[in-house]
Amino acid sequence: PHLLSQFFFADERVTRVVAEINALDAELDPQQYLVLLNQLHLSQAHLLAVLERIMEECIPTQRHSRDYVVKFPEELLVDNLGNHMLFAAECLLAGTFLEMEESDGAQLRPQARNLLCSLELVRTVLREQSLSQPNSYPEPVRAVLIQFDRLFAEFELSYVSSLVAVKSPDEIYRQQEIIVLFCETVERALHLGYLTQEMIDGYEPLLMFTIPRLAIISGLLIYPEGPLSLERSPEEMSRVFSPFYNLLKKIRDLLRVLSTEELCLLERSLCTAE
Repeated sequence: PHLLSQFFFADERVTRVVAEINALDAELDPQQYLVLLNQLHLSQAHLLAVLERIMEECIPTQRHSRDYVVKFPEELLVDNLGNHMLFAAECLLAGTFLEMEESDGAQLRPQARNLLCSLELVRTVLREQSLSQPNSYPEPVRAVLIQFDRLFAEFELSYVSSLVAVKSPDEIYRQQEIIVLFCETVERALHLGYLTQEMIDGYEPLLMFTIPRLAIISGLLIYPEGPLSLERSPEEMSRVFSPFYNLLKKIRDLLRVLSTEELCLLERSLCTAE
């Protein structure tokens, strides 16, 4: 039941698969080589998952901040991102620059080397601890975990930043503005009786269409200084809305000629139309 014991066996699995790969001639048996590579990927993912749980248990208040993740494109926020980072570090150390320019890879190699050296130290220290006292984390164990956590976060941010354009502070702020607009839209819709709390609590599928529709009206008429403000240039708007700048202007102009009763009728119809 101890996490350190689980780590010991996960580490044993990784070591065994690596030994099998090193003993295999990939050119003579390429199919078996691919099988072992897949096993290595899975065993490393399991090892990292156990290590993550250990850090949450051992150094929960000393973890390196991951706030930078909000800058990453949504398509990168996957469950196996950590395992991909480890694989990328191994490739960089071997001189293979996947998905990036050689100059960028050369700059990242020192970070990759430090990260992998730190991981090896963590594996050694945790294995020894699991064999002696698997239910405690003395200070030397905590120290190597803190160092690994910091190096991993620093490499992750540097590696992703070299591959894709991470969000700027302005883009993150615009995204937060949209979240606020949607929250205020839902609050207003509940107040006016367009939606019910039961629909929200029950994850009514229709809400996926209803709330964005109502948010466009709210953003154009009720909160005109928010993220849908047409006083801004398209470049200053969120990328969610900027491609529809001219269309939004036409919608706003049409909405402005509606009476209060007509606007209410329109909003109610948007809550039922498919």
